[in-house]
Amino acid sequence: MSIIEGLRESFRLPDLRRRILITILILVVYRLAANVPVPGVDHEVLRQVLSPDSAVGTFAQVLDLLSGGAVSNFSVLAMGVYPYITASIIIQILTPIIPALEEITKEGQAGRDKINRWTYYLAIPVALLQAIGQINIFRDQATGGTIIPGFGIGVGNDLLLTGTVLAVMTAGTMFAIWLGELITEDGIGNGLSLVIFAGIVARIPTNITRLYSADTGSTIRNAIIFLLLTVLTVVVIVIVQEGMRRIPVKYGKRVRGTKMYGGGSTYLPLRVNTAGMIPLIFAQAFLSFPAILASFFTNSSALFIANSAATIQNIFGGQGGQRTSGQIIYWLIYFLMVVGFTYLYTDIMIRNQNLADNLQRNGGFIPGIRPGKRTEEFITRVVQRITLVGALFLGIVAVLPGIIQIVMNLIQPGAGTELRSALYIVSGGGLIIIVGVVVDTLRQLEAQLVMRHRDSFIR
Repeated sequence: MSIIEGLRESFRLPDLRRRILITILILVVYRLAANVPVPGVDHEVLRQVLSPDSAVGTFAQVLDLLSGGAVSNFSVLAMGVYPYITASIIIQILTPIIPALEEITKEGQAGRDKINRWTYYLAIPVALLQAIGQINIFRDQATGGTIIPGFGIGVGNDLLLTGTVLAVMTAGTMFAIWLGELITEDGIGNGLSLVIFAGIVARIPTNITRLYSADTGSTIRNAIIFLLLTVLTVVVIVIVQEGMRRIPVKYGKRVRGTKMYGGGSTYLPLRVNTAGMIPLIFAQAFLSFPAILASFFTNSSALFIANSAATIQNIFGGQGGQRTSGQIIYWLIYFLMVVGFTYLYTDIMIRNQNLADNLQRNGGFIPGIRPGKRTEEFITRVVQRITLVGALFLGIVAVLPGIIQIVMNLIQPGAGTELRSALYIVSGGGLIIIVGVVVDTLRQLEAQLVMRHRDSFIR
């Protein structure tokens, strides 16, 4: 059965059709809510802040990606589901550190439900803090104007406006999380991923328009570069995302009374890219901080400090600035940080899964490896080796826009930044989300069809 036939078959089944329609309806609601602006926004300052050459242009693009484009008009969903992702990452990092959390994860489904509930609770203060930080950071460095005049606590500020904005933005985040959970429960696919996916897809027409309107010398050349890079990147992403190392696992036979249980063999799948796009988020967020901190010293009376701050702001805020040397420094640091965060986050995730303990508890073992500590060490070694491929893959995909920028600056000086912006759809985070969500959703549809004795359409 082909994918098209599988989708047609899905619409013929009433329960699957209902799930698909519910998913589409919820995504439409999210997109409509993403156009409701926060009270008091100064759109002229917002336009200056979202400029790629601003001090927080890179950071703003990350948040715009995660919010599904809601940052571009600073709507009530401007933070998207990012606070929940942050809370989830914090919980995952703290789990192996705090013994009480580690014990809860061993309680099965009840423990997972408790961890999820705490993640929701933690997302609320994270959303409040991010709303404050996002508004304070998003200011026009040239004029000092903020995107919401009067926001803050102090003389000359509007406390009622401040409280309203914080309440509205936090409620918007929780509303987005709730919509994502509705999709997960009653729709098809992972709800939070689909929320981000919908925002990225909604921006595709705008990006294509920018591609053809960019004054870079050749529309045909731009289109060819766009198509080649997009197709090549998607193929590589699919290959690496689906790549895994299958470690053989055998289960010993157990005799209970007159009956024998267990036995047989299976495999332990270890993915090449376990971390997904989280390292890209971490790296871009960390790279934005030097520009943000430097922006406070650009008007210093000391000439050396002001010049140094301007250089740092230009390199880290404008993705390397106009000079090729600055671009190389920025993208090289970005690449190294993505690789480093990939190893860090993968190690945290593997430790949280307790694969060696789970195998031993269920009577499983890896042939030739002793259960317990030796199995844990073996799994760690294998994960570290295959993660190298995943880390290099994420690093290369992340810096692909930078490679385009540098090459185009060498071919046609001054065109690199504009063309990179026009080809922003090929950015690593966006394509990884698109490919991952599409594959995951098709797999869930396939599972539903297979349960109803239909043929598989994903080979």
